[in-house]
Amino acid sequence: MSTEENNIEAPTSVVGTIDGEKAWAIRQSKLYKPTNYKEQLKEVKEKYIKFILTPNAKDDELIRRDFEFNKLKSKRKFASKLNNFLTVFGIIIIGVILLWVVFAPWIVSRFSFSVLSGVNESIPPYAPPDDTYWLGTAKFGRDVYGRLIWGARSSITMGLFSIAISSIFGVMLGIYAAFQGGIIDNIIMRIMDIIMAFPGLIIIIIILSIVGTSMQTILLIWGFLGIPGYARLIRGSALQEIGKTYVEAAKVAGTKDGRIMFKHVMPNCIAPVVVSVTFNIGGMILGLAGLSYLGFNDPTLIEWGNDISLARDKLYNAIWAALVPGLGIFITVLGFMLLGDGLRDAMDPRLQGHKMKKVKKSKKKKAE
Repeated sequence: MSTEENNIEAPTSVVGTIDGEKAWAIRQSKLYKPTNYKEQLKEVKEKYIKFILTPNAKDDELIRRDFEFNKLKSKRKFASKLNNFLTVFGIIIIGVILLWVVFAPWIVSRFSFSVLSGVNESIPPYAPPDDTYWLGTAKFGRDVYGRLIWGARSSITMGLFSIAISSIFGVMLGIYAAFQGGIIDNIIMRIMDIIMAFPGLIIIIIILSIVGTSMQTILLIWGFLGIPGYARLIRGSALQEIGKTYVEAAKVAGTKDGRIMFKHVMPNCIAPVVVSVTFNIGGMILGLAGLSYLGFNDPTLIEWGNDISLARDKLYNAIWAALVPGLGIFITVLGFMLLGDGLRDAMDPRLQGHKMKKVKKSKKKKAE
């Protein structure tokens, strides 16, 4: 830029009344181009005069900025709803457990998986906690601390896979039944009712007694028995959405049924399923621990419920062998329950309204 161009004064119609420092800053910026500022000013005038005077006029740039602002505001609002002590505490618990799951071989590097799941004749069984065995030993001389860390991997993995099978197939069946309606809806829902009518624990025990207690079998059975609950939950929300105008407009526009169901309807009714998944992960972990306690578990895995079962006759002599895995189950389930409670409060507008009323009442009391 030449010296002559640098000396050009910024027009007051564009930047208003400004002092010398601001004028110099504008001249140095890339946004200010003295050679064509008249053309820019003309475009700005035409654009915004048209926007102000023309009824129902829309400016694409302003619409884009408004959309981005509202999107960011929505994210911050949702994050602020989760910013309470109990929800953050639950997230921290889950984060620690997931670190155990991912880094178990490094956290318990002193004992390999084979040592923790085998018979160690050189290590005394049910030895109390000391400098070597921080939480004591269990049956067959197994380190309780090492089995606590490895047990988290088994419990979380099996719980997450089971809940994934239940939620994915349940959501697909529920939305499909609600969208199709009529006889298809009746057939799918009656099948779901029949599955829910049978006691799940008894069915699992019978099937595992017949086909064996491998991890794959346990995951499939648990996942299959959880499908009806999610199908009924999502169906109720989908029926409310299907009657709305945007679904009718999509049908008139010729949009395919699959796209309407999973592109338009599902995102608007998935919130209850997300909350339910978070709660049910804890229930799955408890159910798997119960099966292991009864002896229906994969013997090749290190699992908390199995550790409690092996130490149930040593509650007076070596309580740590059963107490530590029991605390592992309790803390893990508590973390998921607290997270689920926080998500429910954040995603349910009715609870938000109830909280706002409480806040207003408390403010009135303070003012009085």
